[in-house]
Amino acid sequence: MAAKVIDFYLPDKLNASLPPEKRGIRRDHVRMMVIDRTSGNIDHDCFFHLPQYLQAGDLVILNNSRTIPAVLHAEWLRNKVQLTTNTEIRLARRLGEDLWEALIVEKNVKSGDLFTFSSELSATVIGVKKNSPLSILKFTKKGPNLLNMFYTLGEPVRYEYIDQPWALDYYQTVFASHPGSVEMPSAGRAFSWELLFTLMRKGIQVDFLQLHTGLSYLLDDQWHQTPEENEEEYHISEKTMQRILETKAAGKRVIAVGTTVVRALESAVKFDNLSGVTNLYINDQFPLKIADGIITGFHEPKASHLDMLSAFIPEKHLLRAYDQAIDARYLWHEFGDMNLII
Repeated sequence: MAAKVIDFYLPDKLNASLPPEKRGIRRDHVRMMVIDRTSGNIDHDCFFHLPQYLQAGDLVILNNSRTIPAVLHAEWLRNKVQLTTNTEIRLARRLGEDLWEALIVEKNVKSGDLFTFSSELSATVIGVKKNSPLSILKFTKKGPNLLNMFYTLGEPVRYEYIDQPWALDYYQTVFASHPGSVEMPSAGRAFSWELLFTLMRKGIQVDFLQLHTGLSYLLDDQWHQTPEENEEEYHISEKTMQRILETKAAGKRVIAVGTTVVRALESAVKFDNLSGVTNLYINDQFPLKIADGIITGFHEPKASHLDMLSAFIPEKHLLRAYDQAIDARYLWHEFGDMNLII
């Protein structure tokens, strides 16, 4: 069954092209729209006031996956013949210690083609996915050594609404510690250590999981990835899950920071597996078992993330809130403002 599309008009001027720090505000001083799950009532506030909306005993779960510089450039060789000197390659998803799915921004890539990134790193195409622009690359390094090369050679994924390159640090959350996301798990970006400590001082619990985000946009509208096609690797520790279950049993709320956290939590329960790869699609028909609220950014028209938000609140409330956000000139995307649904 085709997913229902949640659509609206988003003016270009509301696409955040600058990190908040470059707009003269701290990362935790972006704006925040708060939506009541039950009534649909809307409040307008600033993100650093988040503790006022939570209660002692509530548990905030963040994704501490670290963004890697996933855009690389390489010389393209076929049968030792040079085809290009500067092909762009976007890493999409890690398959193994030396294997990655990647978007190679060229036509007619074939198995056996060689891409040379530097004198120290190259990769061979060992497969081309059917009905997809993604290829499978086998690199000449593996594990941490391969990651180190990505950090040396790569740059962060940047979409067209961000009109200049920013250093990788702008695409990290302050608590990011496990490298693997090709796009920033952006809902956590607005948190500062000061805000996290304020939450904890109020008796609000804070804990972490990992979900390594995949490449969300394949640069050509012909190729639209459904959530089921976007498989992502996640890990939740037993200690964290125990804390989640104890919080639920005590009648307190589990607040997921980002759609990635919701996906990991609900996958763990649905598939009874704390670690693995998930392609879970969450929409208004999905009965949420863990997440009682979500902290997220503002999502673009037709995004599958909007379908997930409709699992928290009715679509009519969501669209009304987004209309208000547009009227109030909230900013969209990873450098934009925040939305608390609780």
